[in-house]
Amino acid sequence: MNKITIMATLGLASLLLLPLQAQQMDFEAYNPKSTLVTPGNEVKRAKFPFIDVHSHQYRMPEQDLSELIRAMDTLNEGIMVNLSGGSGEKLIGAIANIEKNYPNRFVVFANIDFEGASDAAWTKRAVAQLEKDVKNGARGLKVYKSLGLRNKDAQGNRLAIDDVRLDPIWAKCGELGIPVLIHAADPKPFWDDFDGDNERWLELKTHPRRKRSDTDPAPWQQIIDEQHHIFKKHPSTNFIAAHMGWYANDLQKLSELMDQMPNMHVGISAVIAELGRQPQNAHTFFVTYQDRILFGKDSWKPEEFPTYFRVLETNDEYFPYYKKYHAFWAMYGIGLPDEVLKKVYFKNALRLIPGLDASLFPMD
Repeated sequence: MNKITIMATLGLASLLLLPLQAQQMDFEAYNPKSTLVTPGNEVKRAKFPFIDVHSHQYRMPEQDLSELIRAMDTLNEGIMVNLSGGSGEKLIGAIANIEKNYPNRFVVFANIDFEGASDAAWTKRAVAQLEKDVKNGARGLKVYKSLGLRNKDAQGNRLAIDDVRLDPIWAKCGELGIPVLIHAADPKPFWDDFDGDNERWLELKTHPRRKRSDTDPAPWQQIIDEQHHIFKKHPSTNFIAAHMGWYANDLQKLSELMDQMPNMHVGISAVIAELGRQPQNAHTFFVTYQDRILFGKDSWKPEEFPTYFRVLETNDEYFPYYKKYHAFWAMYGIGLPDEVLKKVYFKNALRLIPGLDASLFPMD
């Protein structure tokens, strides 16, 4: 038996000693625990009370709010902003539940159904309903990503975010003094080629319906530009770009946009993984734009909030993210100063969203 044959035989024997499951494991299942040992601890409770400006509670009219309060108190969450308040009777029901039980701990944003937008009469009705919703207690307007992606006008055409028929809505928000929190498009890799170079390959493989293209329904940049167009066209209205406008992975570009549009603010929901892999760059961005960044989480999973706290509050190194298909890399803390942290956690939201109870937060 020659040397090559002996080595091959030994290699095969070694392979046979491995558990069958390990031999057959694919990439999706491979998620190793790091052996790196660094100082640091999970931050289970925020250092300061915070306002979550990006939550979705679809059953709020009949929901037992005490269950939410228990989890919120554990996290040190002062106020939850429910962006899924709806309109009309649904919104009235949600606000009635809040007022009866926890009037200073929850607020709701109204929503508009843009499907079938048509003529000036449609616009007038939409604006009138928004005014009613604000009169009934809505503190802002949430615009879902369906505008720009799925909504069609009365003629069956894609309804662009900057369609002129919607201009009176954005203007009315400025007049009423309420912010517009808007989610436009989705991460750009959803539009990129589905191949080994796509950083969101695993997410698209496990969630194939998220894949987009320049014709499904339009190029990513076009949709994003439509959003920025309304920001510029309505300087008296405060806009909050959800998910940092999908530029958390390019803070230099986001800085340029923020400088161009003083009425543009950003929420950090669902993009903490982007910030946690560039701690020095993110720290500089947060300090520079400290008056225009708001805390938000998006999906209501209390067990995921500690990753946000740890990224924002500490200088810890190389700790795990909670969702592999969003980020297969580790996190680093960006170590924000207390005054910046307070602005992100609650001061900026108190300034932008009318009628919040400031007594819940340390203002010194």
